[in-house]
Amino acid sequence: MKIQFDHKLDFQLEAINSIVDIFEGQPIENGIFTVENYGQQMIKTFDDGVSNKLSISKEDILENVRNIQLRNGLKQSERLEDLDFSIEMETGTGKTYVYLRTIMELNKKYGFKKFIIVVPSVAIKEGVYKSLQMTEKDFRMLYKNEPYEYFDYDSNNLEEVRNFAISNNIQIMIINIQAFNKNFTKKGLGNIFHRTNDKLSGNKPVELIQQTNPIVIIDEPQSVINTNNAKKAVKSLNPLCLLRYSATHREKINLMYKLDAIDAYERKLVKQIEVASITSEDDHNTPYIKLLSVDNKKSPITAKVEIDAMENGKLKRKPITVRQNDDLFRLSRGRDLYSGYIINDIYCEEGNEYIDFTSQEDIIALGQNIGGIDDDIIKKAQIRMTIEEHLEKELRLNKEGVKVLSLFFIDKVDNYRIYNEDGSTENGKYAKWFEEEYRKLLNKPKYQKLLNGEDIDEHIKNSHNGYFAKDNKGRIKDSKTGNSRDDEDTYNLIMKDKEKLLSFDSKLRFIFSHSALKEGWDNPNVFQICTLNETKSITKKRQEIGRGLRLAVKQDGKRTEGFDINTLTVMANESYEEFAKGLQKEYEEDAGIKFGFIEKHSFSNIKVEEYGEMKYIGEERSEKIFENLLEKKYIEDNGKVTRKLQVAIKENLFEIDKEFKDIEEDIKLLLEKMASGVKIKDRNDKRIVKPKKEVILSDEFKDLWEKIKYKTNYSVSVDSKRLVKECSLAINRNVRIDRTKIIMEKAKSDISEAGVMIREGNRKVEVVDSNYEKLPDVLTILQNQTDLTRKTIASILDGSGTLEDFKINPQKYIGEVASIINRKKRLLLVDGIKYTRIGEEAYSCQELFLNNELTGYLSKNLYEARKSTHEYVVYDSNVERTFAESFEANDAIKLYTKLPSEFKIKTPLGFYNPDWAILVEEKGNEKLYFVVETKGSIKSEDLRDIEQGKIHCGREHFKALNTGVEFEDYDDSKKFIDDVYIKINKI
Repeated sequence: MKIQFDHKLDFQLEAINSIVDIFEGQPIENGIFTVENYGQQMIKTFDDGVSNKLSISKEDILENVRNIQLRNGLKQSERLEDLDFSIEMETGTGKTYVYLRTIMELNKKYGFKKFIIVVPSVAIKEGVYKSLQMTEKDFRMLYKNEPYEYFDYDSNNLEEVRNFAISNNIQIMIINIQAFNKNFTKKGLGNIFHRTNDKLSGNKPVELIQQTNPIVIIDEPQSVINTNNAKKAVKSLNPLCLLRYSATHREKINLMYKLDAIDAYERKLVKQIEVASITSEDDHNTPYIKLLSVDNKKSPITAKVEIDAMENGKLKRKPITVRQNDDLFRLSRGRDLYSGYIINDIYCEEGNEYIDFTSQEDIIALGQNIGGIDDDIIKKAQIRMTIEEHLEKELRLNKEGVKVLSLFFIDKVDNYRIYNEDGSTENGKYAKWFEEEYRKLLNKPKYQKLLNGEDIDEHIKNSHNGYFAKDNKGRIKDSKTGNSRDDEDTYNLIMKDKEKLLSFDSKLRFIFSHSALKEGWDNPNVFQICTLNETKSITKKRQEIGRGLRLAVKQDGKRTEGFDINTLTVMANESYEEFAKGLQKEYEEDAGIKFGFIEKHSFSNIKVEEYGEMKYIGEERSEKIFENLLEKKYIEDNGKVTRKLQVAIKENLFEIDKEFKDIEEDIKLLLEKMASGVKIKDRNDKRIVKPKKEVILSDEFKDLWEKIKYKTNYSVSVDSKRLVKECSLAINRNVRIDRTKIIMEKAKSDISEAGVMIREGNRKVEVVDSNYEKLPDVLTILQNQTDLTRKTIASILDGSGTLEDFKINPQKYIGEVASIINRKKRLLLVDGIKYTRIGEEAYSCQELFLNNELTGYLSKNLYEARKSTHEYVVYDSNVERTFAESFEANDAIKLYTKLPSEFKIKTPLGFYNPDWAILVEEKGNEKLYFVVETKGSIKSEDLRDIEQGKIHCGREHFKALNTGVEFEDYDDSKKFIDDVYIKINKI
């Protein structure tokens, strides 16, 4: 089974274009340099090296950068010190795919050919290489077999470096930072990357790389360039520019695109996270003490321990910091059980950490405890709960063609598999517990069908396995760094298995890992993650859950959508509240997300219409909105959201000055997002939402369903005259091409152990008239980029009156024109759509309603319903909840349903799922309405266009059914109810 890639995902195209557009106006051309070579006869020859060549000025690039940042609602850069850019993408949203495809686009548009991907670890290096293999077929098709080569840098195969320099094909080198962050200073020391080498005619690998002027992509920069040596090493590559990709930037330099955790969740681009917490209760009858950590970095030495202490009249298990001679009786607020527990010694030697007491015999090692429920009981419960959750999802998802995987993190290989001196193996305690609990559950009648006739012993044996590093004798070992050659072999193994694991043909369903999966690997079909640690986990929550955030894929390799399928369950040995609090803290620290804060530029990419065209309001007007929010006490001076704003949004009481009334809804949507935190669901709060058969089988619902159930096909016709006219007008109004600039600069070269470096000196800029000897074939290029005929494109360009601008800067002109044409074409495509009913072909009420159990969370997204098809409405936003409340409260509404995600209407812009079907009855008359409300999420201009286009298609679909259905869109439930009564009174 092969994972299928969708090359039209809007958020990925946004990220790609945010980098490609930086070089708008750059002509396609290569730089040439000389590479020495010695043949077999030791005769000196010369080859042409091929480099990236940048022709446009920094001033033009800065203008492009500021326009992109404005488009994406980001703070605009004031100046460019270096060509150094950041892209923020949440784990699981296809960051690697995005930068690999960005490489292809940069070549297609500007001819750049030399690219280096720098990664922090062997694991990520193997992941990138695997991604290049997986995308190769798609890229060959998408880019018309444009030749490209990729390789892992290997100091034993330096011929690949030479080929990188002289090849006229796209070259992609993957290298981990450890391979070149040590300069060669003395004989036998440092990286081969910085040494002269006979295979390279006495050149250093770094010298060949420098001359290619590569575009350098940094994967996880917070881990790559986090030391001075690493920064010098990257600089020694002499990059044309740096592109930094991460979900957790430490430093955001010229941020060009942002898709953070909140954006990804709201757009349903990653799995929903739910936490199943396993903790003990009411086990306070013995003195409970657990050693969490020790610290000897400063005096006095301290330890962090967990004890039961009185707090506000109640017993609470909490961590406290202690030092020598501290009395736990006093620190527990006088609990007699702790009498005599006075700290005697805090021992900090790595691997032997412990504490003991002056008058008690207990010695407590790091991660261990006395009193309370034994940790093994908790771990066994975690394993049991993970298996049960896994089996429940298999019952539901196997029929959807989705293979379910579960992942266990452990810190000791021996706990899973024991290797004896004679070479034999036996199960460790985790494996024994797993097989014991799995067998018990499989013997339950409801899970028997999952065996598919297979022998239960064989099924259990094949269902789980571990991925661990091995030493040179083939024995599995504990790995601390994850960067050894043994680890590399392990990464190779699991990367090869990545797609295999997705197939039902593979019996493996439960994966145990020590370190191989902490970073650099993920699988879209991981639905459960369970951490089993002997000691306190040093792996962060974000890192752990990142292994399972990608949207699941079916057996055909296509990804699934919606939280009904895509929910990641984390088995935590702490309370839901503690997990959620800790995860949110990590988002703040690692990703720099400031929950509940507004910035002065936050509203700058809201658009308004001016003279028939949409324009950004910009940073100046955004700052005025910020000041207005401050005056109304919706925010504090530093931008922090106040309780007043939260209440105003929730109760629909938000108001803003008349000056901003035209964009009030856009402002509200942005504020609703910024005032929220990361949405994490409590597994214990989860409920199965069952259908109400009495409603679904009622005459009223049958009548409603009969009117909406039929399917349609569509055809499209585009008014070519209108397309030409609108494109010509838009190009005339919006395309402004600056003249080419010549840059004169002096520079000095520095020769050091890092290689030859160029240091900037005096710089002058002059604007000149450029006379290109050969202009590119504008009609052919635009034909490829827009799929229009040459005749239509010629009419558009002629009608725009801008062809003289094409001669000034051909590449910039072509880029801007293509963007305008594609935008207008997409909108007109929808305008010319016509739907036709497909006879009696219809959606199945049985499958969509009677057989469709939903899931939700009581305190998060469930609203109890009397008039609906299910016991609860599962809502996606506060807006949807207000609609459900209005439906329940109003007598005119007989019944309603939130249409299942499987109820999809085909459109040229992708499938469309309407929100509500409603039956209204008053005075014996019945009318049916569909309501499509504005979602509570932040959408770019293009996304708004797509959403409006889909709504238009929905309207045409229901017109074609001709069953008396009225289709309307609303973002205000009160307005809908008002319109209902207006229409009823006209009956």
